[in-house]
Amino acid sequence: MVPVSAAPTDADLLARIGTGDENAFEILYRRYARPVLGLAMRRLGDRGRAEDALQDAFVSVWRSASTFKPDRGQASAWLYAVARNAISDRGRKREEPAAEAPDMPAGDPGPDESAESAWLRWRVHCALEELPERERELIELAYWSELSQSEIADRLEIPLGTVKTRTRSALARLADALDEELR
Repeated sequence: MVPVSAAPTDADLLARIGTGDENAFEILYRRYARPVLGLAMRRLGDRGRAEDALQDAFVSVWRSASTFKPDRGQASAWLYAVARNAISDRGRKREEPAAEAPDMPAGDPGPDESAESAWLRWRVHCALEELPERERELIELAYWSELSQSEIADRLEIPLGTVKTRTRSALARLADALDEELR
């Protein structure tokens, strides 16, 4: 039977890292990277900044592993203290603006979109002019004055049912008149 070697303790790994052992650093990193990242995410609330803090923490571990004293406490407590300091430092740093503005489409409409919009507005205006006066008045009050159907009925002193019927009829006429533009 082949003896199974025990995994190195955190204290052993820190002692080896203190002498520049990259393999020991990799083992320690694999053990603690995920929990330290989780701690950084909870504290910083941003994955990018948390990843930066994780990197800062492990750079500090690499640089100061030789200062770890096993008789003063557990290695994991020392590592988390180093990580908390790195996370706090990252939290105090001001957010750097992006080096380049992100590529985003312009919010302003282009000439073709402006022309199409102007054409559509003109067509809606023409279609409104073709409506009978009593229907056009309801549409104007509803859309430009932002009145409810009940408010229109009160203002024009006509029954609510009449307002609803005329509105439905006006919208159907507009839809027919604009059918080609709305496709």
